Amino acid sequence: MRVPWQTWVLRQWQTRNWISQTLWPLSSLTWVVSVWRQRQRALNPPPRTSVPVVVVGNVITGGAGKTPIVMALALHWKTQGIQVGVVTKGHGRKVDTLVCVDDNSRFEDVGDEPLLIWRRCQVPVFVGQDRAACCQALLAAHPQTQVLISDDGLQHPGLHRDFEICVFDERGLGNRWLLPAGPLREPWPRPANPNVLRWNLSSKAFAEIESVHVRRQLATYAVQANGRRQPLAVWGSQPVSAVAAIAKPDQFFDGLRAQGLNLCVSQAWPDHDPLHAFAPNTAAGDWFCTEKDAVKLWDRYPQLWAVPLEVSGLDSWLADMDRALTQRISSPHGHQTA
Repeated sequence: MRVPWQTWVLRQWQTRNWISQTLWPLSSLTWVVSVWRQRQRALNPPPRTSVPVVVVGNVITGGAGKTPIVMALALHWKTQGIQVGVVTKGHGRKVDTLVCVDDNSRFEDVGDEPLLIWRRCQVPVFVGQDRAACCQALLAAHPQTQVLISDDGLQHPGLHRDFEICVFDERGLGNRWLLPAGPLREPWPRPANPNVLRWNLSSKAFAEIESVHVRRQLATYAVQANGRRQPLAVWGSQPVSAVAAIAKPDQFFDGLRAQGLNLCVSQAWPDHDPLHAFAPNTAAGDWFCTEKDAVKLWDRYPQLWAVPLEVSGLDSWLADMDRALTQRISSPHGHQTA
């Protein structure tokens, strides 16, 4: 089950209390690492790839909603006939080798989010610690690729990028302090780079963050492993249960209740937990899970219902992205200006 201290820590990082003040001297280590990364990029610029690279990441620790944005971009460009590839680290996997995700991949080897991206988007997905090496491997295997998306990697000094998308959730910048006194992985605001186009996406308006407003909500339907889809309204008031191994499971449970489901059991597990110990109690009604957890559970429990997370409010921003991407594709050696 979800360890209580995780929720407690996230709560502490929202204010500057005695705990964060005690930890504040240790934040200098995070600052040193951040400065070192900036110097590395300045002294040893990463090699430019043959196609544009879009990095989707965050500066706040915890699930800010990067992967849904990655999938939204991949599906958007795919429908326009643009060949998309995705690279990612693959959090929580058991192996460190560079691998290509395919139909035979296991989440233990590639990670739950890369497997979700592959199944939802059906675009090439390569996983590895060195994202620059992932980019080169993906392009070698799929030379027709026109744009690469990196799921996370804002702080990765060895990864060239043409566009940066920083994702925020309702926490904003928290108490604005660096780890471990606060939730920030690097100082804010981020240093300017005239060759990189940047956008901030946020689910809530904040005075200190100029951002595009993004709406995230659960779909009005659920799907099983065999592809069977059913509206959530079908369950009416009958008791149901849910499990979630994500950064903020309560948001999933509250979203189900907002759709009218009578949630009698809700099991929260640590983010990325393999859920090997999970077993649905059939006496507690039908069980619902997130799409990310479905890639871990459907092999054993195909009867579970997964509810997708949908992203909206991106139309005008996607139009800006399309124009910038078209310019970069047509002029591969050109530099973008912020």
